[in-house]
Amino acid sequence: MIKLLLSLEWKSFFRSASFGKSLGIKIFMGFMALYFIVIFLGMGLGMYFILKKAYPEQDPLVILNGFLFYWILGDLIFRFFFQKLPVMSVKPLLTLPIKKSKIVNYVLGKSGLSFFNFLPLFAIIPFGIILMTNGYPMGSVLIWMLALIIVTLSINFLNFIIESYSAQTELSFLPLIVFSGGVFALNYFDIISFTDLVGNAFNAIYNSPILIVIPILILIGLYLFNFKLLRQKLFLDSGLKEKVKEVNTSNLDWTKSFGDIAPFMQLDLKLIWRNKRTKSSVWMLVLGLLYGLFFYPQPTYQDMPWFFVFIGVFSTGIFLINFGQFIPAWDSGYYKLLMSQNIKYEQYLKSKFTLMALSVVILFVLGIPYVFFGWKILLAHFAAAIYNIGVNTHVILLGGSYNRKKINLNQKAAFNYQGTGAVQWLIGIPLLLIPMGLFALLNFLISFEIACLILGVLGIIGIIFHQKLMGLITAKYLESKYKMIDAFDQNN
Repeated sequence: MIKLLLSLEWKSFFRSASFGKSLGIKIFMGFMALYFIVIFLGMGLGMYFILKKAYPEQDPLVILNGFLFYWILGDLIFRFFFQKLPVMSVKPLLTLPIKKSKIVNYVLGKSGLSFFNFLPLFAIIPFGIILMTNGYPMGSVLIWMLALIIVTLSINFLNFIIESYSAQTELSFLPLIVFSGGVFALNYFDIISFTDLVGNAFNAIYNSPILIVIPILILIGLYLFNFKLLRQKLFLDSGLKEKVKEVNTSNLDWTKSFGDIAPFMQLDLKLIWRNKRTKSSVWMLVLGLLYGLFFYPQPTYQDMPWFFVFIGVFSTGIFLINFGQFIPAWDSGYYKLLMSQNIKYEQYLKSKFTLMALSVVILFVLGIPYVFFGWKILLAHFAAAIYNIGVNTHVILLGGSYNRKKINLNQKAAFNYQGTGAVQWLIGIPLLLIPMGLFALLNFLISFEIACLILGVLGIIGIIFHQKLMGLITAKYLESKYKMIDAFDQNN
C-alpha cells in the first residue's frame, strides 16, 4: 500500500502543469538545504570545543542542555511559519477499498521524513560522537541523543495540532507569537526559569536513561491526537458543511463611474474582503504605509538618498505587489467558468490595473506626511508612485500570464506560499531592483533631482502607451488561456 501511495504522488509531481517551475524552485531550495546542513554540521563538530573554551569550569553537555529551551521554542515558531503538513489528494482514494487509517498513517509518517526533522541530526550526531570520544558513557550519550530526536518529532506533531486549530482564524500566528513571547519573557525576567526546567529534564534523562519513557509517551500521545484530527476530516463530504454567517454587504455603487469594467472591480473588491487569503492584501497596506518609519527616523538613511526610491516603490506599491503577483490565480477556483462567459479579456485585466493604480495614488497621498523627514523623500515617493503606475503595473500584469498555480482563498494568509512559483521570485527584479539600481546610478552620476525626473518620465511613458501595452499583455493572456485553465484545474 505504501508503494502504491508513493507511486501516485510521484506521477502527480511529474505530470503537474507547474512541474517545470516547481522543479526550479526545488533546485533552489536544495541549495538552501545544503547551506543549512553545512551550518548545522559545523555546529555539531565545533560546539563541544566552543563551550569548553567559554565555560572551562563546567560540563559542556550541561551547558548545552541549558540552551535547549531556546532551540525548542525557536524550532516550534520556525516550523509554524514554514512547515506544512504533507498533503495528498485523498478523495479519489476514499472510493477505493483502502482503510482510512492507512491513509492517515501514511500522511503522518511522511511528515516524519520532513527536512525539518533531519536537519538537527547533522548537529546531534557529530556532537554525540565527540562526547563519546571524550570519555562520556556511550549508553547515556545514545539515550540523550534519542531524547533530542524524540523531542524533534514531538515538535513536528505539536506544530500540526497548533496549525489545525489556528487555521480557522485570521491572523492565526498571533496566539503563538503572544504565547512564545510570554514564555520567553517569563524566562528572561527569571519569573519562571524554563532554561533550568528543560536543562534539568535532559540532565535527568542522561543520568537515568529509564526516564526516556516520558518523552516517548508524549510523542505517542501527540501522534495519536494528530491521527484523530485527520481521521475526523477524512470523508468525501468533508468541508461541505459551512458555518452560517451573516453577510455584510457593501455599497460599491462608486465603481459604476469606471464604466464597463465596474462589474469586474466589484467582483475583485468582494473577493478581497470576503476571503482569508486576499484579506492579507488589505492588512499589508498598513505595513507598506508605515514601512518608511523603520528607516527615515534613523540618521544613517538620511545620507542614503538612493534608498528613498526603494521605500517609495514598496510603500506606494505594496498592494500592487501583494495582490498583483497572483493575478489571475486569485480567480483560479472559478477561472474555467469565467473564461466560458462572453466577456472581453481586456476589460478583465483593465479592472485589475485600475485597482492597482488607485491603490498607488491613495497610498502616496496617505504617505505625504513623510515630508516631515525631508522634501527629498516626498519627491522620491512621487517619482516612485508614477513609476509604479506606468511601469510596474504593466510588468506585474505581464508576469501574471505565466502563473500556473491554483490558490485556495480560504486558507490562512500568514506565511502561506501556496501559488508561489518562479514567477513570484523573478518578478521582484523589475519591480524593485531595476528602479532602485537605475536611481542609484543616476543619483551618483548626475544628481538626485535628475534621478527622480528620469524615474518619473519612465512612468509617464508607460501611462502614455498604456493602451498599446495592455493590448500586448491581453494577447499574451489569450495565448496562455487554455494552459491556465488546465493548470488551475489541478490540485498541486
